[in-house]
Amino acid sequence: MPKYKLIYFNMRGRAEIIRYIFAYLDIKYEDHRIEQTDWPEVKATLPFGKIPILEVDGLNLHQSLAIARYMTKNTDLAGKTELEQCQVDAIVDTLDDFMSRFPWAEKNQDIKDQMFNELLTYDGPHLLQDLDTYLGEKEWLIGDSVSMFYIVTWADFYWEICSTTLLVFKPDLLDIHPRLVTLRKKVQAIPAIADWIQQRPQTKL
Repeated sequence: MPKYKLIYFNMRGRAEIIRYIFAYLDIKYEDHRIEQTDWPEVKATLPFGKIPILEVDGLNLHQSLAIARYMTKNTDLAGKTELEQCQVDAIVDTLDDFMSRFPWAEKNQDIKDQMFNELLTYDGPHLLQDLDTYLGEKEWLIGDSVSMFYIVTWADFYWEICSTTLLVFKPDLLDIHPRLVTLRKKVQAIPAIADWIQQRPQTKL
């Protein structure tokens, strides 16, 4: 078994999907959290100057979604067929496209608040309606509608993670989407995920 070390800030952020995958697959790793004050020094040592970084036997991997795909490859979390794997990637990328539009690093708080509010008020509802329609009456986001066989994938994990962050800024975001709320709760009820949520450091983001 390779030796894994995950390097990120003391927050959920872009590393949380990797932590969910480790938890679900019951893989041991070092969850190394750095302080903001140490970031300039750490950043200078990284080829692309970004985290999270996953060290695999000393080799640095970067980009959180690339790491997630690496960790889920050859597992059901990635989807059982190539078509399902494409669907998983599409949902993850759709969510990430939206999350990446937020000005997380904006220093001017007034500008940041305004942009967050506009995205959550005007753009968010369209995404949520599309996700709700895509989910429909399915148990999980991905599955075979003919055989009615559905499995949890890391797309479901990513929905729970992204929505948890969005709800910090707009608590009523999902009030008219009970099916999406149910999906969140189903992910949170998976024993390995529930254990991780219970023990992880409590941070705003």
